[in-house]
Amino acid sequence: MPSPPAPTDALHAALAQVAPGTGLRDGIERIVRAKMGALVVVSDAPKVLAICSGGFLLDAEYTPQRLSELAKMDGAIIITDDGTRIARANVHLVPDPTVPTAETGTRHRTAERVALSLGVPVISVSEEMSVINVYAGGQRRQLQDIGRLLDRANQALQTLERYKEKLDDATRALTTLEIEDVATVHDVAAVVQRGEMVRQIAAEIETMIIELGVDARLLRLQLDEVFTSLDDELDLVLADYPALAEGASIVGSSDAPASPMGLRLLARVPRLTHEQAVAITGCFGELSRLLRASAADIAKVPGVNAKTAQAVKDTLDRVTESTILDQYI
Repeated sequence: MPSPPAPTDALHAALAQVAPGTGLRDGIERIVRAKMGALVVVSDAPKVLAICSGGFLLDAEYTPQRLSELAKMDGAIIITDDGTRIARANVHLVPDPTVPTAETGTRHRTAERVALSLGVPVISVSEEMSVINVYAGGQRRQLQDIGRLLDRANQALQTLERYKEKLDDATRALTTLEIEDVATVHDVAAVVQRGEMVRQIAAEIETMIIELGVDARLLRLQLDEVFTSLDDELDLVLADYPALAEGASIVGSSDAPASPMGLRLLARVPRLTHEQAVAITGCFGELSRLLRASAADIAKVPGVNAKTAQAVKDTLDRVTESTILDQYI
């Protein structure tokens, strides 16, 4: 089964607007508790007003109480992009009927078509099932019960920690193979694949955190602790193997040799800038050549002085020594 598409920035922004602790979420919760339905468009842009028919102009300050009272009428409610004012109420929306939709209910079909055709966030509340759907960025997200969502997020965080440990093991193994100059395409692919899996899990947790709003403070701290600097590490792995990063096909077995440039190890050198690291790898070409170079050789690279070159040499020697020792401990 294919994995669901990653949430877009537009969906994240829409979820943040309806997260617990916000006025909009309070209003929607009131609608659900009253067992009513609603269709709320979070934009009063001209393109939205152009598909509005009937209803009445309100232009009143937004309050959760007003939203729930206006939901007693059958029409859609139009609120401003920042959610501070209710522009119109009880309007009939006439979106492009040719826009495809997978929804079945009239309210949800209208919500999806408006969101897809106009690119604005739309929230629909099912009267019979009390289901809240958020449509934005070409995607739909069904809001879940806070307690259930917290349980799911905690389970996902535990899964992330397990996968992160496996990724760390694969990364350490790759470092050893790189220093010994015996790394293969398979070894690099193992790190990249595990890294992408960790990224996908982290992205889903990020979406849950946004959806949970004020109830996700502890989850945010835990995710940041587990995920700190991981993106940079994986980006450096890909930067070390530009041919693989660009998706170039390699003829032969996955056991084909793969030579890193050394950017990932150079990132460990204190106060070495990215520009200097790129200049060094550009000069030596491969990590194996860089490891054999002296501080004087490294100092010949434009933009790298003797002190920085010595720091590079000391760091690489220290990494090499500790990697070798780890094999015998």
